[in-house]
Amino acid sequence: MITVLVVDDDFMVARVHSGYVARTPGFAVVGTAHTGADAVRLVDELAPDLVLLDIYLPDMPGLDVLRALRNGAVDPDVIVITAATDVDTVRGAMRGGALHYLIKPFAYSALHDQLQHFATLHTRLTALGSAGQSDVDEVFGARPRAGAGLPKGLTEQTAELVASTLREGEMSAAECAAAAHLSRVSARRYLEHFVATGRAHVRLRYGATGRPERRYRLS
Repeated sequence: MITVLVVDDDFMVARVHSGYVARTPGFAVVGTAHTGADAVRLVDELAPDLVLLDIYLPDMPGLDVLRALRNGAVDPDVIVITAATDVDTVRGAMRGGALHYLIKPFAYSALHDQLQHFATLHTRLTALGSAGQSDVDEVFGARPRAGAGLPKGLTEQTAELVASTLREGEMSAAECAAAAHLSRVSARRYLEHFVATGRAHVRLRYGATGRPERRYRLS
């Protein structure tokens, strides 16, 4: 059984997320925390396998909690669950070692996919005496997503960064690139992949002269 600590400042949201975890076979909620201090304390006391971590906490930012957990004795895996959509927070979660970043609100299926993916990796790594390259690639590169995988040369982490940027509203490839601190060519590749897989829509905006501008928005 994989044990989970749910961290959210909103009591009702924490209850909903705990219910989602309880509905997923192989997972059990061992505690809930509504402040950063309680989260750090309960991790030390309960030693959960996984923490579902909110960013907006009343006493300290969730990213500070993430750093504290990384420096602690237990060091559980973490999935960030938050309404924060700014790129700096997404980057901070990635650099802090979060396994994934779910933006509220979301359906149970989104969390279920992440939990199932975590269970697969958890079981596989526990059974391995040593890891081959395919095992390492799965742990560090493979993230679950409905539909086909990413084309060669695209990474899941950058795809999530571009998607998070696009949640701010409709924008061109140049605008997305500037906001996400990527090259325009790189941003355009991810945006066009999103369009091809139905994750985003594109429309043409015609100006007075020149070629029309391609404008992207999430589906």
